[in-house]
Amino acid sequence: MSFKNIVRELREMTDGIGSMSRRRGAGSEQKQWRNCTRSHIAPDIPLLEPTTDGKWAHLPPELLLDIIRRVEESETSWPARTVVVHCASVCKPWRDVTKEIVKTPEECGRLTFPISLKQPGPRDAPIQCYIKRDRATSTFRLYYGLTPSEDESDKLLLAAKRTRRATSTEFLISLVADDFSRASSTYVGKLRSNFLGTKFSIYDSQPPNDEAFQANHSRSSRRFHTKQVSPRLPACNYDIATISYELNVLRTRGPRRMNCSLHYIPISSIQEGGTAPTPKSFPQDNLPLQSSSSSLSVKEKPLSGGVCDDCLVLKNKSPRWHEQLQCWCLNFKGRVTVASVKNFQLVASVSSSHNVSDAEQNKVILQFGKIGQDIFTMDYRYPISAFQAFAICLSSFDTKPACE
Repeated sequence: MSFKNIVRELREMTDGIGSMSRRRGAGSEQKQWRNCTRSHIAPDIPLLEPTTDGKWAHLPPELLLDIIRRVEESETSWPARTVVVHCASVCKPWRDVTKEIVKTPEECGRLTFPISLKQPGPRDAPIQCYIKRDRATSTFRLYYGLTPSEDESDKLLLAAKRTRRATSTEFLISLVADDFSRASSTYVGKLRSNFLGTKFSIYDSQPPNDEAFQANHSRSSRRFHTKQVSPRLPACNYDIATISYELNVLRTRGPRRMNCSLHYIPISSIQEGGTAPTPKSFPQDNLPLQSSSSSLSVKEKPLSGGVCDDCLVLKNKSPRWHEQLQCWCLNFKGRVTVASVKNFQLVASVSSSHNVSDAEQNKVILQFGKIGQDIFTMDYRYPISAFQAFAICLSSFDTKPACE
């Protein structure tokens, strides 16, 4: 029996025993006072508050901390790492301890909770993922792992669905593969292109950091009317990045050339000691329950902060011409095996005025390439997140009449 089933059964047993005892106690008290007349005076019995966490919440903190720390250190990859998530779902004390122990991808190089997809990746070794494309349904799925496994037990991280409109193309990004509604709690953001497919905007469903920032109309857009959905769901999209492809009619200038401007990530983040925005939780985890009318006034509150004065810009690494193969080549270190116009590597675009070493300038921050029919690899590292990397890679799938 798995750890999840054991915890579930023991929790149901403890909760069931507690509820039965409460029902028996209430029944005996009602029977005792049923025969009392209106002249009798009954003693005031204090009401017992119901416990929702069961007996699992009363383990010694030192023991609980040691157990969860050992579990977290022993599991390094999915699907075994789901045990860490199961520990957090037992009760609130377990969840608080687990969230305290589990570190960000930058610190441990692992993906655990959904918020890990919005946090920057590790600085040293990149997180390796792959994307599967379904042409029939126009969906794209991001999985955690080197290559697809035979038993299909790979961890699904994000999913996107492409919708073509008259003047643009949209990719709606969700935590699940069967719900792409922008009114859903699984919605995490979207990617939108212009008419020619040469410029894309990445929209996030939450601010790039936990501190509030100025939500002006040029940087955010309404997702839906706040009275139509739960007040726990964020009602804005925040423009966090812009992707631009240079005009290249009939490919007369070689492969695609792209630039990605990350509005809220400073260029200092790639330097030693630099930091990038790291959200700690989704907005719906912190919002209090309130009516729809009050939610409207909260959403329209001006926020403090703004776009970085010197934001990080990524550019595609220039390939070299291979005389023997008669094609453009890049060193993907074995992660890409099929030639494709979609293959690219992104590095930081740094001017001479910035004090950035050559090693940091040449470090590949995002790598994307084809390995099979409708299967692509995606490797990313600090300072971008899995969500940002996935959105940038999705821009490569869109048709670009002005660049082909």
